Amino acid sequence: MAVEIRDGKKVLITPISREDLADIKICDIVYLDGDLMTCRDVAHRRLVEHGRALPYDIRDKAIFHAGPIVRPIEGTEDEYEMVSVGPTTSMRMEKFEYDFTKLTGVRVIVGKGGMKENTERACKEFGAIHCVFPAGCAVVAATEVERIAEHHWDELGMPETLWCCKVKEFGPLIVSIDTQGRNMFEENKIIFNEKKDKVLADIVNNKKVSFIK
Repeated sequence: MAVEIRDGKKVLITPISREDLADIKICDIVYLDGDLMTCRDVAHRRLVEHGRALPYDIRDKAIFHAGPIVRPIEGTEDEYEMVSVGPTTSMRMEKFEYDFTKLTGVRVIVGKGGMKENTERACKEFGAIHCVFPAGCAVVAATEVERIAEHHWDELGMPETLWCCKVKEFGPLIVSIDTQGRNMFEENKIIFNEKKDKVLADIVNNKKVSFIK
């Protein structure tokens, strides 16, 4: 079963299908078990603009918009451990995300901040979700990485390398775009602007703010 309730937590377990995510809605808090690959700007560009297939299959798995810090495990030839893995601003990948999702079949996209129409359309058409990992918790996130199973495109440097991780209860992840294409950030903008206009009108009309003379 790809969705499990564990100690009150809703845990998504890769591989995840579109059907598994049907009941996941914006503002839900979820966690992730299984496969999570770090993937930033250059990897998106290589795939979408240059047609280079990813060297790691992420169909029905998850990616993390993140540039981690890793270190070699002492006594090994090619093994690494995660030191810190904080989210990168997802909007940097917005222009690529529709095509990226279509081409890879990725199911869960994790990052920081909101995304817009390209990602909304991708999530709705291909049955994916975008989630936000809390900023400022990069060391906590690293403790939720059980191991780095593979790494690819090392020539791009540490932040852009594809670090293919096995994670356990990775989160909390706040669902910002669901499989219906609803966007938490965009919907909240409307609500907050309506509240702002009302408060501003109230201040002006009732003269609740004045200058000290």
